[in-house]
Amino acid sequence: MNASVAPSARLVWSALRALLMLTVVLGVLYPLAVWGVAQTAFHNQANGSEVRVDGKVVGSALIGQNFATGKDFAPNPKWFQPRPSAADADAGAGPYDPTYTGASNLAVTSRTLTGLVKERKAEVAAFNGVPQSEVPADAVQASGSGLDPDISPAYAHIQIARVAKANGLSTAQVARLVAAHTDGRQFGILGEPTVNVLELNIALGRLTG
Repeated sequence: MNASVAPSARLVWSALRALLMLTVVLGVLYPLAVWGVAQTAFHNQANGSEVRVDGKVVGSALIGQNFATGKDFAPNPKWFQPRPSAADADAGAGPYDPTYTGASNLAVTSRTLTGLVKERKAEVAAFNGVPQSEVPADAVQASGSGLDPDISPAYAHIQIARVAKANGLSTAQVARLVAAHTDGRQFGILGEPTVNVLELNIALGRLTG
């Protein structure tokens, strides 16, 4: 009996030592190392890509938000508008609810989706005073996350005249803002050019005082 207990005890002790070592290395040292590298080399990204105005956090460059007026979330003509959002938890926060993310899950064959796209195209065209033929796809189609912070340069462009008029600015002034906040393809080849709506509206707010 004693001869069989000793090997078992050694095995248990070896397993406990391995568990302790792996816990320290993988549960403490590795997370601390990753945290340290992230805070040193990628401080802004590691902390949520926060966007600040006068020292106050107003959002994240990675998360879209509403620029609406009133409880009905009607778009505010003074600001550039994001693409539609299905991220609504029905808790009063409306579209672009930061506590909720998701798509409508409507298929391209869905009559409901077709009707929504037609309705949105008419609304966007009327709101911006442009023909429906000029309304780009991202102006009427929500993203998969529902929290996309970017729009296409084409969508930003059709909003220039409306934003300029609502803020008492020239279209040239607003067009320069859009150009300055248009990001090209990643590495020059990946994706499409985008405009971050939050950062663009912050610049607009500074311009209008």
